[in-house]
Amino acid sequence: MMEAGRVDFYIGLSLAVSSCLFIGTSFILKKKGLLRLASKGSMRAGQGGYAYLKEWLWWAGLISMAVGEAANFAAYAFAPATLVTPLGALSVLVSAVLSSYFLNERLNVHGKMGCLLCLLGSTVMVVHAPQEEEVASLSAMADKLKDPGFIVFAVCVVGSSLVLIFAVAPRFGQKNVLVYITICSIIGSLSVSCVKGLGIAIKELVAGTAVLRDPLFWCLLVCLALCVSIQISYLNKALDIFNTSIVTPIYYVFFTTSVIACSAILFKEWLRMSAGAVVGTISGFLTIVLGIFLLHAFKDITFSWESMPRYLRKGPRGLHWGPRPYAALPSQDRPAEANVKPPLGGSVKSGSAP
Repeated sequence: MMEAGRVDFYIGLSLAVSSCLFIGTSFILKKKGLLRLASKGSMRAGQGGYAYLKEWLWWAGLISMAVGEAANFAAYAFAPATLVTPLGALSVLVSAVLSSYFLNERLNVHGKMGCLLCLLGSTVMVVHAPQEEEVASLSAMADKLKDPGFIVFAVCVVGSSLVLIFAVAPRFGQKNVLVYITICSIIGSLSVSCVKGLGIAIKELVAGTAVLRDPLFWCLLVCLALCVSIQISYLNKALDIFNTSIVTPIYYVFFTTSVIACSAILFKEWLRMSAGAVVGTISGFLTIVLGIFLLHAFKDITFSWESMPRYLRKGPRGLHWGPRPYAALPSQDRPAEANVKPPLGGSVKSGSAP
């Protein structure tokens, strides 16, 4: 049983990483296709044009994203959600690195540091990933969903979402970025739980079990469709009103935190972890958060040696690390008398000048 669980873990990890590669590549392919259309003079998508439907690069990007999402969906059936969800940050890293090579979008120092931190945090999370309780069937999933702790959590999520949607969002949604993002994130924790259950059901279906007769399968499917619809709607509102560099890192932090909390309550995967594994998992997640923040918050800032203060550009004994700024040299042709201050009330006469 333990050996089978380890195999499932590595299968889920491989699917999650491959999902990030496909999704990150899809953004580059779509962007390249749209740029090719713009160079040909076709009506752009932002202006209401649909010429991209005839561009093979755009379709390659769409297919790549579909494959990535399918791999991500399958990963939840094999690996803990606490591992799969944070690894989604790798798709941002892949997109950032590929864009610097194929789209000439140069990564500044902050972006490179962010990429390094994302890799480091992801590695730490993989090493300390929790091993969830065995949930191999829809009947076991049903028992988990009946747990009082999860019922209380789900009621709190639904209640707070309704308050945010009908009371808070109409008044403060267009002023505060946290309103729409909070709705997407807490609803997203339930959608991931539905994906987890459906993934288990599909594994049973492949094995020959008649899961389509189980009402829980259809309940999970309906709940997933409803949750995803709400997420897409409010995430689009947030992206339409606020800057992408603000929405993306905040949404990642809120969404991942909500999923980790929901997974911990539903599967109780943290109870089997040692103190060191808990600290490692949290540290890896915080490292990824810092990397995502550096990637997005400062991506439009040009950072170079010339932009640094002069005292930071000086090395030992006043040696400059970067290029020295131009400074005019003092003139050597000026006569010595020019440096003599005239007495009060008088003037200095020079030579035979009148």
